[in-house]
Amino acid sequence: MDDLLKAGMVSVAAHCEGYGAPPYSPHDAFPEYPFAAATRSPRRSPAYDGVRQALQLLGLDRANYGTPAWNPLGELVRPGDTVCIKPNLVRDFRDTHPGHDDCVITHGSVIRAMADFVAIALRGKGRIVVADAPHNDADFAKVAEIARLRELEQFYAKHANVPLEVRDLRPEQATKIDGVIVGHEKLKGDPEGYVAVDLGEHSMFAQIDAQLCEKLYGSEYDMEELRKHHRGGRHAYLLSKTVLAAEVVISLPKLKTHKKTGLTVNLKNLVGINGNKNLLPHHREGTPAQGGDQFPDDSAKNRVERSMVARFKQVFPMLGPLRPMVAGPIKALGKRIFGDTNTNKIRSGNWYGNDTTWRMVLDLNRILFYADAEGRVHDQPVRRLFTLVDGIVAGEGNGPMDPIAKAAGLIVAGQNSLLVDLACARLMGFDYRKIPLLREGIAAHSRPLAALSYDELRCASNEPAYARRLAEIEGRCLAFAPHFGWRGHIEISDEPAVAAVSRS
Repeated sequence: MDDLLKAGMVSVAAHCEGYGAPPYSPHDAFPEYPFAAATRSPRRSPAYDGVRQALQLLGLDRANYGTPAWNPLGELVRPGDTVCIKPNLVRDFRDTHPGHDDCVITHGSVIRAMADFVAIALRGKGRIVVADAPHNDADFAKVAEIARLRELEQFYAKHANVPLEVRDLRPEQATKIDGVIVGHEKLKGDPEGYVAVDLGEHSMFAQIDAQLCEKLYGSEYDMEELRKHHRGGRHAYLLSKTVLAAEVVISLPKLKTHKKTGLTVNLKNLVGINGNKNLLPHHREGTPAQGGDQFPDDSAKNRVERSMVARFKQVFPMLGPLRPMVAGPIKALGKRIFGDTNTNKIRSGNWYGNDTTWRMVLDLNRILFYADAEGRVHDQPVRRLFTLVDGIVAGEGNGPMDPIAKAAGLIVAGQNSLLVDLACARLMGFDYRKIPLLREGIAAHSRPLAALSYDELRCASNEPAYARRLAEIEGRCLAFAPHFGWRGHIEISDEPAVAAVSRS
């Protein structure tokens, strides 16, 4: 498994324009295509072509490329494996923009293309599970409709020699009114159950004072539930066994900016392998001077808001059936007085000073690397991993759930999630040294996520401006607009504004 930590090559398939038509079969007669010629699409499938090119650029099974024997995932996926494909299915809508505009969730065409290459490697033995735990208020049926996941299941049931199943891993779904939780609906959850994993001394929260852990806030109003899992040297999470029991996990994130971590690609994508999102620390109550990162400063207005919100979190759950009636008016009043978190107000750790979320995200990635299906943490990676990023249409601005679309035209792939995220940050025009998630992710640790330095990371690309060592790429490349809480604190600033990029 050492190769997983030293996989220093990342591929960047650039100039991918569009996604194709469902069920997203390829148009060209690729010799390795595992299904009947009649299933090919009459229209071009740029996403399928981009996925294929990204795999080819990595040099996978180079000797057989262009022949029916080409099996680019053959060293990763073995016959008989369970392969979990983990897309980013975060939510079916945006907060302030109509529709999803292809910039919120992983596109179904990218999922389909990766599933086909997994099917080739399985050789008729094993199974594919497409699984995620979206945001707590996501309507999974609508997400599946947007990504055409049921059509993917039907296509595989009819044409493939391995089964493919789509799973919503959440045990419950929150009902919200204008972002305020007013109730919960029980869901089927992960059919394989959940696994508790305690990282203990290997957790990034072990580096901070125990008193600071008492300030942690998760995703629900019940703060004590979270805090008792990060107390007394214990740093525990509840993970999906569908994911931890798989021999291979393939991450398929959407390339986006993020309000709490600066960007969301592979590392942040692992929030969707959880069985209880309220065990995920998102910020610490208070300001930095108070040991928190909820607000950047202790202005009078922030003090009043913090006091009122704390009281609201205590009282609101007690209102029972009155909650749906008062949630909307209370939220509207809060916006008028204190500002809107989607447009102009920094709160809840939505800024560059968030010192909490990146720790949680790195913990989850260490769990995926080092924890087995029973939750035991080992000293070497325990499963095979791969990643491929949907950046054909990316999201910038108020990500991850209210971004605006950016036609980036990228598919980025590699074996190591952290190294791929470093490449994505560079292409977005962001300085990894200003992003704690990446800066601390590549730092030395008892359970490392990579064993290479930034200077050793190389890109293979069909775009000459990107086909070089990552440290040698010039300019701000695609110059993504950050979330407003990160604006001016994340961008590369010591180089020319835009790199010269050739167009073929």
